Amino acid sequence: MSYLVDENGYYGDFGGAYVPEILHKCVEDLQNCYLKIIDSEDFQKEYRRLLKDYVGRPSPLYQAGRLSEKYGAHIYLKREDLNHTGAHKINNTIGQILIARRMGKTRIIAETGAGQHGVATATVCALMNMRCVVYMGATDVRRQHMNVEKMKMLGATVVPVESGNKTLKDATNEAIRDWCCHPEDTYYIIGSTVGPHPYPDMVARLQSVISEEIKWQLQEKVGRDYPDYIIACVGGGSNAAGSIYHYIDEPRVKVVLAEAGGLGVETGKTAATIALGRTGIIHGAKTYVIQNEDGQIEEPYSVSAGLDYPGIGPMHANLAKSKRAKVIPVNDDEAIAAGFELTRLEGIIPALESAHALGVLPKMHFSPDEVIVLTVSGRGDKDMETYLEYYK
Repeated sequence: MSYLVDENGYYGDFGGAYVPEILHKCVEDLQNCYLKIIDSEDFQKEYRRLLKDYVGRPSPLYQAGRLSEKYGAHIYLKREDLNHTGAHKINNTIGQILIARRMGKTRIIAETGAGQHGVATATVCALMNMRCVVYMGATDVRRQHMNVEKMKMLGATVVPVESGNKTLKDATNEAIRDWCCHPEDTYYIIGSTVGPHPYPDMVARLQSVISEEIKWQLQEKVGRDYPDYIIACVGGGSNAAGSIYHYIDEPRVKVVLAEAGGLGVETGKTAATIALGRTGIIHGAKTYVIQNEDGQIEEPYSVSAGLDYPGIGPMHANLAKSKRAKVIPVNDDEAIAAGFELTRLEGIIPALESAHALGVLPKMHFSPDEVIVLTVSGRGDKDMETYLEYYK
């Protein structure tokens, strides 16, 4: 048995493509061509060249000495925060815009929460001279002002979304509405392992460069190509999917995922989808969704705009249900404290999303000889105002 996607676009009970009729051809066309494009020699040559010369890969695997000493194990940080644009998101947008171009699309749309995917999409659109529209919840526009200005500077049109909770879910809703209205010329670059098949698999494959590098980097550093634990944060789950991709069927590697506890799972002000969610349909996929008794989606909450989502990627829903992954909610205050801890112990300011992964460490018990790889999915520049609000 494999935990990767099957030929029908499912991860166990989760996944599929539940889309309106107007989008059926767009999704079907993508299903029919994405693997042929990704596996082609010309795509791989261009993609790898851009990852190296434009994104700045490979990203370092850094042994965090003081953090390791505190938690009594060998902790290595996969430094996706050092990529161009400051997060793992660019790995995916570079790949998807190359796919869009090969499909003859001329207009790009995207959704964004924390703004990192929006910036990464606007960046590759500037690089490839393609029109770009980014949908972003009005709440996130206010709390991620710097990323909004970056997107505009890069030439993107940023559309604030005023519906719902004015966050990531609502931005995604509007992006899908746009796609429905412009199916012929528009390509939707989804930012995470969510949405209808083939997006979860396609994004995971494009992000799998992370675990591909971890394998040879660990071999160089510790003499074996696998860790005892991989730790990553999950909202939609793309950095986690990329970090575990080459280890997902390797039983020697334990997978630990941190989801956004918000003010506490029991408070109702949370984005802990795996802890609270029930099976439902969101944005074209069957997965766990935070919903009420009538099946209506509940508004999530997290201090982290990138984790403020009421669903989870179908890969991670299956990993949780099958017990392949251990999922731990990390509350706002725990994530903030973990972010400050990394800053003061290692001189690395993490994004609030990554701080949730770091917030797992006090909740775990490691042996001195165990090797842990924790993915720092983004840097904290965009979150400085939030950090300082907590520690004025």
